Amino acid sequence: MSEFFNVLPPDEARELLFAQITPLSAESINVEESLGRVTAVSIHAPHPLPTFRRSTMDGYAVKAASTYGASGSLPAFLHVVGEVPMGRAADLAISTGEAAIVHTGGMIPQTADAVVQVEHTQVIGEQVANDFEIEVMKAVAVGQNLLQVGEDVAETAVILPAGHLLRPQDIGGLLAMGIMEISVTRRPRITILATGDEVVPPNEQAGAGQIRDINSYTVAGLVRQAGGVPNVGGIVPDHFEALQEAAKTAIADADMLVMSAGSSVSVRDMTVEVIDQLGEPGVLLHGVATRPGKPTIVGAIDGKPVIGLPGNPVSAMVQFDMFGVPAIYRLQGVQEMPRRGRVWAQLSNNIASESGREDYIPAKLSDGEKGLAATAVFGKSNLIYTLVNADGLIKVPLNTGGLLAGEWVEVRLF
Repeated sequence: MSEFFNVLPPDEARELLFAQITPLSAESINVEESLGRVTAVSIHAPHPLPTFRRSTMDGYAVKAASTYGASGSLPAFLHVVGEVPMGRAADLAISTGEAAIVHTGGMIPQTADAVVQVEHTQVIGEQVANDFEIEVMKAVAVGQNLLQVGEDVAETAVILPAGHLLRPQDIGGLLAMGIMEISVTRRPRITILATGDEVVPPNEQAGAGQIRDINSYTVAGLVRQAGGVPNVGGIVPDHFEALQEAAKTAIADADMLVMSAGSSVSVRDMTVEVIDQLGEPGVLLHGVATRPGKPTIVGAIDGKPVIGLPGNPVSAMVQFDMFGVPAIYRLQGVQEMPRRGRVWAQLSNNIASESGREDYIPAKLSDGEKGLAATAVFGKSNLIYTLVNADGLIKVPLNTGGLLAGEWVEVRLF
């Protein structure tokens, strides 16, 4: 088997994988516990919001026509006939030339059509309870300083579409509607297998020629950030039968399988053969036009994504972020990846690149004279502290022959 076949640019490779993914089933959960979950169906408003006309200011509910032409030098004179207490229905009637005291967020009388800010009024003479005169020194228009029924959300409107990743404000919006339980896609279960005769658990002392397992735990962290449930499945020796059995058991119990495919060509080819024997369609591609991580394996088994990562930790983390994380969101029904933090920074040093691939270079950010400055952190893909000492990744676009110091570059923040 050749080392690389069907090498594709990252965007095309992701689309190839996405076409094979089947979203997971749904479950009902309490809205209060839904942060980071994904809606399984569209959610409709059970009633309008607001449900009553509300004031957006402390002041006086009026008929707008009673204030037309009012100014500081020629105020309008209105008679205050009462007050609408907070949390109570507005049972007052306002006629032309009258006003009622209202408060921010409170209901306004049905016969009023605007609110005058208290700052634009002045009490005339002695204020007796809620029966006194005011001067209005600034006119208001119909609808000014109030919220109409349904101005925020109309009744039956879609308030959240299916496939929406729930944020804190979404939880507030649902609770404002009295929605206490929603249907969300269940969290994907991701099994992570490390391979290699030289790999030992991180709690063991690494002997001569051995390394601690890094990839299982960096990948597990990315899985959690994307809403998945990681299962670190242990270390499998570089033997076909052992890897085949471990992969077969893992794919049966999980929604997605991730394997650190090893560094040598023979081990990568063994991983390809194992994936192909798990089911259909098997391996979709072996090799992505990117650096680091060109040997990445992408496959699918009966709607379940399978990712074979390079053994080097930098390559593994970058490639899982490029393929594994989007796949986890797709399993949850998310069609568009959530926007991640990105900043523009002025490059401090040159970056060499080859045409025909995307490069992702770790970068350290600092404050420069013209804004943020990005310094490329060069290091081999088996050095994890290349990423530990970086704030994000500089993307060198496909078919770009490198970047020059002084250019403004986009940095994808970790």
